[in-house]
Amino acid sequence: MMNEMMPFIFDAHLDLSMNAMEWNRDLRLSITDLNDREMGMQDRPDRGKATVSFGELRKGNIGLVVATQIARYIAQGSALPGWNSPEQAWAQTQGQLAWYKAMEQDGQMRMIKTKTDLEQHLSLWMDSTANENKPIGYLLSLEGADSIVDISYLEVAYQQGLRAVGPAHYGPGRYANGTDASGKLNEQGIALLKEMERLHMILDVTHLNDDAFWDAMDRFDGPIWASHNNCRKFVDHNRQFSDEMIKALIAKKGFIGVALDAWMMVPNWIRGVSDPKAMNCSMEIMANQIDHICQLAGNMDHVGVGSDLDGAFGREQCPYDLETIADIQKVFGILAKRGYAEEALTKIAHLNGVNFLKESL
Repeated sequence: MMNEMMPFIFDAHLDLSMNAMEWNRDLRLSITDLNDREMGMQDRPDRGKATVSFGELRKGNIGLVVATQIARYIAQGSALPGWNSPEQAWAQTQGQLAWYKAMEQDGQMRMIKTKTDLEQHLSLWMDSTANENKPIGYLLSLEGADSIVDISYLEVAYQQGLRAVGPAHYGPGRYANGTDASGKLNEQGIALLKEMERLHMILDVTHLNDDAFWDAMDRFDGPIWASHNNCRKFVDHNRQFSDEMIKALIAKKGFIGVALDAWMMVPNWIRGVSDPKAMNCSMEIMANQIDHICQLAGNMDHVGVGSDLDGAFGREQCPYDLETIADIQKVFGILAKRGYAEEALTKIAHLNGVNFLKESL
């Protein structure tokens, strides 16, 4: 049964289809069975250390998520993984969509495309019945726009249910440059934003580099969020946002989802080397990120959860006191001890994100 003391959670960023299609994980399995199947596998550093399954989402009262499609186009000589043509990247996202649809058919998931869909889904999850058989509601988002072969494909994707787009991911992109790159939006990127405005889609600025971020903020007149981003104040890297960037998002009535990737939480983290316990990476740090954004805003109205759990990392790169995604619940106890009232915790857990979606859909 649902624990009435456990707030309902909206998680603004999960790479569910990537886990299913590229990691070959059946998210219907228990987290123990899922990880047992990967014991001895060496192809990826997070094998056997997954934190996300449908069961753990339900256990943590996480009934609404932003679920991604992701497929990068790479030019010859790129050190990043990806696909050799935009058409191949598009086809990859179509396979990911097919998995989401299969999970809908199996009763595991429910696509949220409209405000009515959202309200009906929330009514289901807010009742007093057990979570075990409730579908996970998901809003479809595209992380990196490389797979949009040309602008005409965006409306096709919208008709399929796509509601949010992040123009870039890591490095140079076809529409914008992302993390660890530089430069403003290119001509195609400017056209992409105009078409997103026409379709009233959400702009996800998460991975935009500083140049592209400020360019997009000046140009885009629709809803804007950073689905999974942390504060540069704590980890001084371009993947995080400066206080000025966070304030600009707040001024645009944006929403910021705090992520749980340890390298975004702890200075000097070395992937594949650092240990969460040794680096004192705990859920207290997530609370620090949330609190800092609240202090910048002067209220609790713009921040929530965007965990990015199992986004190509597992427990080896998570807070040490998080075994599965259900443990996100721990942050609300930490915030309560710091003086956050129940109303504020409800806002952070889901209401800020839900209110943003009600205005955006």
